[in-house]
Amino acid sequence: MIISPAFAGQRYAVLGLARSGAAAAEALIASGAEVIAWDRQDVAREPFEGRCRLIDPLELDLTGLAGVIVSPGVPLNTHPIGPHAWHYGLPVIGDIELFAAARDSLPPHKVVGITGTNGKSTTTALVHHILTEAGVPCVMGGNIGEPILAQASLAEGGVYVLELSSFQIDLTFTLDCDVAALTNITPDHLDRYAGFEAYAASKERLFQMQTSGTALICDEDAPSAAIADRLAAEGKPLVRITTNDLAVAGLADGRSPSLAGPHNAQNAAVAMAICRALGLGDARIAAGLASYRGLPHRMERVCDVKGVSYINDSKATNAASAAPALAAFPPDPAINGGAPRIHWIVGGLPKEDGLGACDDHLGNVAAAYTVGEAGPMFADLLEGQVPVERCELISEAVRRAEAAARPGEVVLLSPACASYDQFRDYEKRGHHFRQMVGVITGCETCDDTASRSILP
Repeated sequence: MIISPAFAGQRYAVLGLARSGAAAAEALIASGAEVIAWDRQDVAREPFEGRCRLIDPLELDLTGLAGVIVSPGVPLNTHPIGPHAWHYGLPVIGDIELFAAARDSLPPHKVVGITGTNGKSTTTALVHHILTEAGVPCVMGGNIGEPILAQASLAEGGVYVLELSSFQIDLTFTLDCDVAALTNITPDHLDRYAGFEAYAASKERLFQMQTSGTALICDEDAPSAAIADRLAAEGKPLVRITTNDLAVAGLADGRSPSLAGPHNAQNAAVAMAICRALGLGDARIAAGLASYRGLPHRMERVCDVKGVSYINDSKATNAASAAPALAAFPPDPAINGGAPRIHWIVGGLPKEDGLGACDDHLGNVAAAYTVGEAGPMFADLLEGQVPVERCELISEAVRRAEAAARPGEVVLLSPACASYDQFRDYEKRGHHFRQMVGVITGCETCDDTASRSILP
């Protein structure tokens, strides 16, 4: 656990005691702060019984508090905690801001912050893997893995590698990253922002918090390029990245199969630039790229049964993230005469109205199986372009896809939607898919949670 004398004697309110909120409350209590905490769930409050005051901060006069900590899942554009805290002149912050405040009391270290609409999880995990393989002490946190405050502080020379969502950046004001990186920006989470420009501006704030660190921007999309242009005009240290940088460095070949595909080439290029900025040589970077195993729920090969591959890409929660999965399995003349070979399970809680970038890869789709709240919308959009099965449930989609798929074809869960209509999160959705594949195909290893992320 990360503790700091900066919090001693201070008073904080913590709203939401899931992973990041619980870690923040524990770190504050251990640091000698006075904590008011609340969660609607009894089970979340139980660990704090008798250790802090348990009451909803919306019911309190917050005068004298140092701040209100909320989880990134709290929608500040609609939740009353924002106006209530601001009425008392208090900042609404997250656990990453607490980590930023604790840095002065930690042994000398570096912080890497990685954001972007797509690819930030893979890039973060890849950087952590490369550093670990190179013998650099490091931890990974933020929007991936364990909350950063719940992890042990690093010895001198360590690197904290943080995946940062726009929601986390919105709750952070003083995180001065030694290296900050942007993978890409495409429309996402527009229910939380006034529009796409506001969403992109949230990403840009990661770089505005830097005082002397290096900014790394993959400028292959217009919004990211615009941010790079503004940083360059301000004279900030900036490295522009393209996917082609891997080939220029001689690192395009020899990567792990888990890093195949155009989207993972971009992730690898950003990770390479980050590791170079931290002082690693290309030989060590190449070794890490070659041995990386990938993430669960991101192009994860669940199993192969009767010549059919089952791929769990539950982490594809928008069209821009699902499109590379569809692009990864083009028709092959050696397989079923070059016919489309993807049996695509798509749907969930919609984030956008259309197919987006997925529309460019429908020639790879043998059939679509629509599920969830967005199922009817996707069925209407896809009918006439590919065969469509309206399924509603993932279990039914897997059953129908298993019956239709031929050897050499792929059953792909890449929903292009959030999971919240039927599942708590994309991980639960991915686990459910694994289980259904096991039940329907008879595969006994399908619920193995070890990552088998791979692309052909």
